[in-house]
Amino acid sequence: MKYQRIASIALAALGVSTSVSAIPFKSNNDGQCPPGYSMSVYYITVTAEPAPVAEPTSTPVEVPTVGAVETIPTAVIEETTESTPSSTISVVETAPTQVAVVQPTTTTTTSTTTTTTTTTTTTTTTTTTTEEPAATNTTTTSSTASTAADSAQSQSPATTGKATFYGGNVSGGTCSFTDYTLPSHLSGVAYSGEAWNDAAECGSCVSVTGPDGNSIKAMIVDQCPECAPTHLDLFQSAFSDLSALSAGTIPISFTSIPCAIDSPLILKNKEGTSQYWFSMQVVNANEAVESLEVSVDGGNTWQATQRTFYNFFENDAGFGSETVDVRVKGVSGGIVVVRDVEVASGSSVTAGDNI
Repeated sequence: MKYQRIASIALAALGVSTSVSAIPFKSNNDGQCPPGYSMSVYYITVTAEPAPVAEPTSTPVEVPTVGAVETIPTAVIEETTESTPSSTISVVETAPTQVAVVQPTTTTTTSTTTTTTTTTTTTTTTTTTTEEPAATNTTTTSSTASTAADSAQSQSPATTGKATFYGGNVSGGTCSFTDYTLPSHLSGVAYSGEAWNDAAECGSCVSVTGPDGNSIKAMIVDQCPECAPTHLDLFQSAFSDLSALSAGTIPISFTSIPCAIDSPLILKNKEGTSQYWFSMQVVNANEAVESLEVSVDGGNTWQATQRTFYNFFENDAGFGSETVDVRVKGVSGGIVVVRDVEVASGSSVTAGDNI
């Protein structure tokens, strides 16, 4: 029996469930030991079986909120073994382990799509061509007018200066408005020689205010060679509307304005003009003329001309044609196109509109 208990204890220490049996060793059929053996010797049969697995105890674990730490004790399984005088099995207890349980954080991203609608306003400028007989001959005219002059010039800042007067000269003035009669609501004025700029201001109009606050309107028709840019030499009649002639020189302020001419502009060829030498001026315009261009292919292409100090637009080589199309552009952007203008000495044609 001693050997049976020792085997049982040894296998139990290995965690194996065992079945140990001992029977007397016998070899004869009569149950007797063979010669030389005694009954104190046993043949031991050991049968080993897997130890039963303890079912774990399931304890619900409450999930804490984010950041909370809960201590979950580790289950301790006690094994009970049979105590014997010769062997002791120690029970080992596992200390509790702290387990941090972190609640998953769900992040919800809200995407906001902003739709921006851009409204683009396109302004289309339409050039309307109107063909009608000229007032003085059979030449047809095509015109495109602009009202930009009224807006731009009415907002021009005033210039402070002085005014003198002279007898006045339209036909003989440097702007070369020969045989031209000023509209009844306009007087005349000679403009600064320092700011002449090849007659760029010829035909433009100014509103002049005198020392007493009253005003007159005048067209630039001549040059005052000795005058500074702030000095206007008025026709005598215009000066007398602002002050007594005896004053001689008076303080003034003036600003550019549209001439408020209702009739169409006039194109006038200089004496000697032909297909081999081109010289033309613009008369009766509602504002200063910026450019005059010529086309000999029906308006597909346009050729520039050169402004002179005596207020004509010229091309020394001519355009090689007896008739041309003419495009006049005002300083405020207004455009008038005149078709089939005869290129002949001293001839003139009246357009269908004004700039």
